Amino acid sequence: MTYVASTASYPMPAHIGTLTEKSLHAQIKQMYAQPGDRLEYALDGYVIDIARPLNGTGENGTGEPDFRCIEIQTRSLVKMKPKLQVLLARRPVQVVVPVAAETVIVRVDESGAPVSRRKSPKHGGVLHVFAELVSLPTLIDHPHFTLEVLLTREEQIWQDDGRGSWRRRHWSIQDRRLVAVLGSTPLTCPADCAALLPAALPDGFTARDLAAAARQPVALAQKMAYCLRKMGMLEVVDKQG
Repeated sequence: MTYVASTASYPMPAHIGTLTEKSLHAQIKQMYAQPGDRLEYALDGYVIDIARPLNGTGENGTGEPDFRCIEIQTRSLVKMKPKLQVLLARRPVQVVVPVAAETVIVRVDESGAPVSRRKSPKHGGVLHVFAELVSLPTLIDHPHFTLEVLLTREEQIWQDDGRGSWRRRHWSIQDRRLVAVLGSTPLTCPADCAALLPAALPDGFTARDLAAAARQPVALAQKMAYCLRKMGMLEVVDKQG
């Protein structure tokens, strides 16, 4: 396809929600938390990573708690869809998605002792968020929604337990640990997403053109183009093949 720019307060026990929490999630949550925030807070039938009181009190004038919700999403964004639909109907939500720009793989033995370390050849970037956003591309247009892409340096802890992916020769990823934050990009509207398009693109371009300009796989470029089309930032003007 060829595209062109379109013209058109209830305190909860601390252990709630943390029983299976990985280190990366916990570290980022603590990094974003501020004094007065409520962590792992029950709200609208869900447990919120960080509930930040609005207007300093958490009251909206009706006697009900009023909060800004901050969610750290280290897994598939689509799993949050039901939760986001409920929360966004009533209050602002910020979702933080970490993308590993640099990864060190640490292999450990059965006792957890490190046996080797190596740098992964894979490098993530801001554009990789489209692999998650493709499941709900129009969400970025919601007035209460903000998506923040956090570029990180992280460690992956691998253990040879025979239960992992065949791609890793059945080593399991036991944990992910934050080493450093390298940068962040807030996406608050479709125009923010369109601004990620490479400047070298011609007026009309294909997904392959986009992949070449962005130096990314064609599959990711296709997802990016799909998202931007659903957001109204691109339109199809021709098809090839």
